[in-house]
Amino acid sequence: MVKDNSLSTRILTLIVHTTMIFVLIITLYPVLNVFASSLSSADANNRGIVTIFPIGFTLDSYKMIFTAGTVPRAFKNSVVYTVVGTLINLILTTSFAYPLSRKNLPLKSFYTWLVITTMYFSGGLIPHFILVKNLGLYDTMWALILPGAIHTTNLIIMRTFFQNIPHELEESAYLDGANEFVIFTRIVLPLSKAALATVGLYYAVGHWNSWFNAMIFLSDQKKFPLQLVLRDIIMLAQTLQQAAEAGDLSARQELGLINAKGVKYATLFVSMVPMLAVYPFVQKYFVKGVMIGSLKD
Repeated sequence: MVKDNSLSTRILTLIVHTTMIFVLIITLYPVLNVFASSLSSADANNRGIVTIFPIGFTLDSYKMIFTAGTVPRAFKNSVVYTVVGTLINLILTTSFAYPLSRKNLPLKSFYTWLVITTMYFSGGLIPHFILVKNLGLYDTMWALILPGAIHTTNLIIMRTFFQNIPHELEESAYLDGANEFVIFTRIVLPLSKAALATVGLYYAVGHWNSWFNAMIFLSDQKKFPLQLVLRDIIMLAQTLQQAAEAGDLSARQELGLINAKGVKYATLFVSMVPMLAVYPFVQKYFVKGVMIGSLKD
């Protein structure tokens, strides 16, 4: 194959590389800024002079959040909620999506209509809270997992993916004496790694970033997830900042002593690390799953 070394091609390549470098910079800058701020002194953070390099390097913020006990416990809670929740999400979503992908399912149109309706109508927060409380789920981890166990969009992605699996494979399995459960677990699911990785990542990120449901349904602070603890830390930092700006000397002193912004940024960075670490391993499946799951018959 002869390479095209024309001037227009080189210019186009330069433009593409320049654009990608620019996108990379604007994407990485917030992450680097958060990391640098978490390692900077209270004075540098309060003056707002930190960019992507720490100023007044210190590990006090990380020492504070890991010795206090609140953040490590909340981190563990978030890991448990995310892992257990994602497993339940995948089991229920795939179990529901597979029958909907079969052409011979009785009342298929009714079930599909029932699923799509939930995208546009909901009972609201108060009925949701009453339902969770009456089911005995209040102040338990299940209040954060079970009510949203099946997300409609993810269900449609899985159903569409299952529809694109060649039916000849299933027909061959039927001839060999396999039932629906065997076909689903031994043929369909192994061929659906891309879709499972995509939907699993959606669910995992949703669980990891969730804080509102925890604020509503949890009263025991020992069960709080990391994002809710992070919110409390941010609210404390903002309260101290506003009081200090209003002339409260004690607030100014406390703000300088505890490095509230440093603690906030350290907690924020700790909360980002798991998702940043997981994504590279599922990225290749993620791209493929989004493309295939979005196709229609």
